[in-house]
Amino acid sequence: MKKDLIFPAGHPPPRGSYSPGIRIRLGDSTLLFMTGQLAVDPAGNVVAPGDAAGQAEYVFGLVGSILSAAGMDFGDVVKVDTFLADRADFDKFSAVRNRHFPVSPPVSTLIEVKGLARAGCLIEVEVVAVK
Repeated sequence: MKKDLIFPAGHPPPRGSYSPGIRIRLGDSTLLFMTGQLAVDPAGNVVAPGDAAGQAEYVFGLVGSILSAAGMDFGDVVKVDTFLADRADFDKFSAVRNRHFPVSPPVSTLIEVKGLARAGCLIEVEVVAVK
């Protein structure tokens, strides 16, 4: 087994002791575990405050950058966990999410939460991918 920490260029720096992604190579297979992604830019500013669709676009851009840095793409995603601060944002979030998984959608969990790790963030997405 080989474990690689994934830190894509231009990605917001972690606010604690964690990695944006961890790639694990097991023989011919590769697993990627991704920490929850928030709409926060590299300077630490919340992107698109109050705009669930705008935050979803940004978050899936971050997800894509981690996948790419791990040698994967959205077709390799097998599980998506989503945390919404307000279920009323589901349709806006879902429209963005569905564009990234047009074929063979991954399993998915959606949870409404009281709040996320950063004030102003409406959406958090974590992903598991296999290649």
